[in-house]
Amino acid sequence: IGAVASRDPTRAAEWAARVGARPCSYDELPAGAEGVVVCTPPAQHAVHALHAVGAGAGVLVEKPLCTTLAEADALVAAADAGGRIAYAENLVHAPIVRLALDHAAQLGAIDLLEVRALQSRPTWGDFLTEGWGGGVLFDLGVHPLAVALLLAAPAVPVEVRATLEGAEDHPVDEHAEVHLAFDSGLMARIVTSWRGADVPVWDAQASSPDGVVRLELLPHLLLERNGVEVPLPAVPAGVAPQLEQLGYLPQMESFALDLAHDRQPAVGAAFGRSVLDVVCGAYASAGVSGAWVELPFDGPRDRTPLQLWRGG
Repeated sequence: IGAVASRDPTRAAEWAARVGARPCSYDELPAGAEGVVVCTPPAQHAVHALHAVGAGAGVLVEKPLCTTLAEADALVAAADAGGRIAYAENLVHAPIVRLALDHAAQLGAIDLLEVRALQSRPTWGDFLTEGWGGGVLFDLGVHPLAVALLLAAPAVPVEVRATLEGAEDHPVDEHAEVHLAFDSGLMARIVTSWRGADVPVWDAQASSPDGVVRLELLPHLLLERNGVEVPLPAVPAGVAPQLEQLGYLPQMESFALDLAHDRQPAVGAAFGRSVLDVVCGAYASAGVSGAWVELPFDGPRDRTPLQLWRGG
């Protein structure tokens, strides 16, 4: 790591010292680096990513991709023009998820799909503010939505409906239930919440007349096929199992290899936009009492998910 930038120069200096790098401003990036990891607030993702790409660097953009579909369109256009933009959905790279996808593909036509991400409310950052762009579905919810899209593929979603619940002490959603209708006839249910217990629960289940695959990511790593535990790939010595199995390290390795070989990332801005498209449709649905909304979303592309929920 060569350089670290932050909204707060003091934090930039602290983090840079921890990794033996130098602090800098956003304008100085990529600061000589081949790649930039953009993990600023979502409203800044597009401008920071486009700045780095314009300076010739590859970019790994943290989830959610950005706050509006218009920004997502700009990132996809930059990638289509040759910019190397990776979308940081770590679960796409997770060995346990990849193994689950292999087993799910052997089930035949999936007729039941449920994915959940339940945990306690975040106590750091700006997640509970309007400026973040949305609440639990926008931020935490992109993980289970990504898993649902992967498990359902090659089927694609054609409609979405959602209900969102907020709280009295903040302006965003903290509990969401989403139903996705796919062109294959599959109906999927995705639940994401900041009202969970202190111990988070992330899991997924896909079934067909030929069997069932159950995936548990938190609190424990577990994969079952028809009730029988499936052995997981070995984790390198000295590596925390969840850093490897949940895809954080494989994601960084993939990004580094893409840069080294000057190639487009396999998981790019287009996938991030597809997830945001479902998110925006879901918020728009919640704004009209949970009515079905067609996908791809054809509503306003310059509004955040939170604005779509409130605007109806």
